[in-house]
Amino acid sequence: MGQKTRPTGFRIGVVEDWRSRWYAPKREFGSLLVEDQKIRRFIKAEYRSAAIERVEIERTRDSVVVLLHTARPGIVIGRKGQEIDRLKGRLEDLTGRRMEVKIVEVNNAYRSATLVAEDIAQQLQKRGSFRRAVKRTLDQVMEAGVHGVKIELSGRLGGAEMSRKEKASRGSIPLSTLRRHVDYGFAVAKTGQGIIGVKVWVDLGDYADEESGDGTHAKAGQTPQKPKRSHKR
Repeated sequence: MGQKTRPTGFRIGVVEDWRSRWYAPKREFGSLLVEDQKIRRFIKAEYRSAAIERVEIERTRDSVVVLLHTARPGIVIGRKGQEIDRLKGRLEDLTGRRMEVKIVEVNNAYRSATLVAEDIAQQLQKRGSFRRAVKRTLDQVMEAGVHGVKIELSGRLGGAEMSRKEKASRGSIPLSTLRRHVDYGFAVAKTGQGIIGVKVWVDLGDYADEESGDGTHAKAGQTPQKPKRSHKR
């Protein structure tokens, strides 16, 4: 059911919200879609060290609201807000529209599959051992209180002649239900031997538990336990 498709795309419109939220007539839809992609690529390229998880875009008739989900908001905001004003001006020059930039802080980077994948990619680009990077990352992600994590690397691992895939996992990654919040992230490591792809799946628990707050106190790798019934009469 969920083995051959991207988990986030599989859930969008069902339990996940859309990353771009706007309405446009048919003749304008294509150009606005391309503009959204330009905005995302520009922000990702300019702020690689800001640990940006995702960029959400909302459009009104007069302006465009860009929501940056980042684990390092200080880098994007800058001293006395100078950097965010500069970003706003550059986005207005890029699109020709009135822009508004809002920052949403990501509390724990190890609970975000995208940020975990980018972290592994950076370690590989610094010529680190892929086995050591994967093992350390698995430990750190499980310590963040998630239910499971799976990492897949593909390419010329360790400078080998032939490319191959390596998988490692901890806990559970359910693939047959949409009620589980399975976050997915992908990153590319450009090494001297070639490109290595990094895929990460993180099981954050049930959506219902996240809304009620029950899932936050679950132990690493375990589902939240139901309260025991009392036998007192």
